[in-house]
Amino acid sequence: MTKALWLAKWLLAGTSFAAVAAADTLPLHNGGRSAAPAYTHQWPGAYFETATASKSVTLSFDDSTNIYKLSLNGEVVKVIEKPGQTTVRFDSKSTKAVDVYRLEKITESQGQTGRFLGFSADKPAALTARARQIEFIGDSYTVGYGNTSPKRDCTNDEVWATTDTSQAFGPLTAKHYEADYQVNAFSGRGIVRNYNGFIGDPLPKLYPYSLFDGKTAYDATGWQPQIIVIGLGTNDFSTALNPGEKWTTREALQGDYRDTYVAFVRALRAKNPQAQFILMASDGASGEIRAQVAQVAKTLKDTGETRVDTLFFDGLDFGGCHYHPSLADDRKIAGLIQAWIDSHPGVWQGK
Repeated sequence: MTKALWLAKWLLAGTSFAAVAAADTLPLHNGGRSAAPAYTHQWPGAYFETATASKSVTLSFDDSTNIYKLSLNGEVVKVIEKPGQTTVRFDSKSTKAVDVYRLEKITESQGQTGRFLGFSADKPAALTARARQIEFIGDSYTVGYGNTSPKRDCTNDEVWATTDTSQAFGPLTAKHYEADYQVNAFSGRGIVRNYNGFIGDPLPKLYPYSLFDGKTAYDATGWQPQIIVIGLGTNDFSTALNPGEKWTTREALQGDYRDTYVAFVRALRAKNPQAQFILMASDGASGEIRAQVAQVAKTLKDTGETRVDTLFFDGLDFGGCHYHPSLADDRKIAGLIQAWIDSHPGVWQGK
């Protein structure tokens, strides 16, 4: 046995590996964005689901980058870390006639792609399609950056290991409503300005693509979310402008932010005519983020947009890595979103 195979087997204690091709590839539901060859993914929060009457299922990977959680009938049964090019067999002890499996990517992989090739087993079964769809667009807060960390001071490796998008406020909200979801977020990016002014495409320029390559366009066939939650502005405004940036004054940055944000929402509206927009902001940057988001919402409403609202939050403990939201904070934000949705019961019907 090679050292690499031994390490992988140790990480997945109790899970057997095999180069098995005998079972049939199961139909699956792909949540989140992916590209060919199936299922290459890079945005956070990707998930894959299948159902089978078999008591043994094999998962195939080509991914040396990410951590995954495997759930059986709603309960996490395995954590799969950097599987590489391999297959993972799982034997179910469930007494249910049909088992439902869900594989969730929980890490952020800005510089590398991962690939899940699918589930294999005998006796495929049907999944129940979901009627509800919700999308979350944002930055590290939306990703769940370091949200499981027991401390704020983290190395890069610790950030990677303690990020769990499946426990961020977006997936928590979606699962509460039995909704399909996408998490289209990238740590450090803003509407027009990235954290501390570093060079790189801001989120609206990354958004049209399935991968962060600027060329693999996302095909939105079948994706018509009833709710789109956007949380962008922390990276635009949380640091002072540096010499050499394109904005010479704070007012110029604010104006560019507002104009670009309004245009971004209008572009989303053109593709999602029935969606409700919720624009979120914290009380950070001495209230600057909140004030600018409020102005964006006002401009949209003043120019005819009728399905946009704001949701502001404060009082977080920021116990995650580098003073990011903790698991408790994620639950609090999810609760605020749920309270808004519950107070607008027709939102899932486009009302």
